[in-house]
Amino acid sequence: MNVVPIVFSPTGGTQNVVDALTAEWEMASHTIDLTNAALDFDAVRLEKDAIAVIAVPSYGGRVPALAAHRIAKIHGNQARCILVVVYGNRAYEDTLLELKDLADQSGFQPFAAIAAIAEHSIMHQYAAGRPDQQDKQDLKRFAGEIQNRLHASDGGYASTLSLPGNHPYKKSGGTSLVPKANKKCTHCGLCAENCPAQAIRRDNLNTADSDLCISCMRCVVQCPQSARQINRVMVAAAARAMKKACSERKNNALYL
Repeated sequence: MNVVPIVFSPTGGTQNVVDALTAEWEMASHTIDLTNAALDFDAVRLEKDAIAVIAVPSYGGRVPALAAHRIAKIHGNQARCILVVVYGNRAYEDTLLELKDLADQSGFQPFAAIAAIAEHSIMHQYAAGRPDQQDKQDLKRFAGEIQNRLHASDGGYASTLSLPGNHPYKKSGGTSLVPKANKKCTHCGLCAENCPAQAIRRDNLNTADSDLCISCMRCVVQCPQSARQINRVMVAAAARAMKKACSERKNNALYL
């Protein structure tokens, strides 16, 4: 089957999950990268016989607002889609339901959904090293079940996909962890070039616009000098608050 990944993965965890899920499927020539601020998403139109994989991380139990805005511009053209939400071993709350609503509104036909685990993008001690081998086995099994469902439907499957979540969605949290550059910064500009939210100006690489920054940590991960950091005291406090919820290993889940 011709699979078109539509992925928001600032630090690579969501992309790792998508790669494991789709490893044995026929892929489109390229991924539609939702982190690419230069892409004209309104010009993206899928073929009706394509299978889209729409994948996002869960930010505080919601679809990242920037990803939601870009997904809303894409023309699904009634292509069937698989929804993937990736979270750092705490909870995904309303993210899957919100992603389904977005896909419906953009003209996709959601017929399967996955909630998967990847290493937390800020507090790396939670879900460290995931997706691990067990996760990849789960995703391979999910891929087989999804493919069987597609073949059985013979293109005529009408989705009755029911997902966890609530209307109205939970309130989105505010952005407070804005990375800043330290003395190791060489002013190469990669952080500004690759910021999904265009929150870093090339003429002021030391910080990011707090009104635009989504705390996705892409600049932290991509800096070749490891020169960008967030407030360690705030991260430590957040980690303590999340410890109970994140300590027990969560399992990946498939919804059909």
